[in-house]
Amino acid sequence: MAKVNIDGKEYEFDDLSDKAKANLVSLQFVQGELKRLDAQVAVFKTAEVGYVRELKNELDNGESN
Repeated sequence: MAKVNIDGKEYEFDDLSDKAKANLVSLQFVQGELKRLDAQVAVFKTAEVGYVRELKNELDNGESN
């Protein structure tokens, strides 16, 4: 049987009520989506740094013209 750990306490998945199982599945979905969104934020922050760098370079080059 699969065990789940909630706040340091282990439970047998098959022994959980249907409502608890549904909540666990929903929780796992939300946690997965949060990880996905965190990864997207990291990509956007990396892009932001690159755009700022390129903008500064462009502005510095424009001042010398």
